[in-house]
Amino acid sequence: MFTRVSASDLVTDTGRTARFEGKDHQSGVSFFLVDNDPGQGPVLHRHPYTETWVVRAGSVTITADDETVEAGAGDILTVLAGTAHKFTNSGPGRLEMVCIHASPRMIQENLE
Repeated sequence: MFTRVSASDLVTDTGRTARFEGKDHQSGVSFFLVDNDPGQGPVLHRHPYTETWVVRAGSVTITADDETVEAGAGDILTVLAGTAHKFTNSGPGRLEMVCIHASPRMIQENLE
């Protein structure tokens, strides 16, 4: 048995990024299909679970606690549970990235 979901059905009113909450689809993980313009990204926040990023296209600057890294297409990064983090599209074009939350529902504490 499987569930099929169209990414276009998951896009929020605020942009092109799609939000998939596992609990709504009998899945143990949740994720964002990020599609951001240059300069866009979330505020500093943290989760009570691990988050994994898969950069599909573009460039991203990720800050986790006091460390900042640059990543590009093909890079995979993780951040541990409880770590304060944020990311910004640091390239000249669109950023396409999958942000995988190791939880059936997204839990986020904004710090900014």
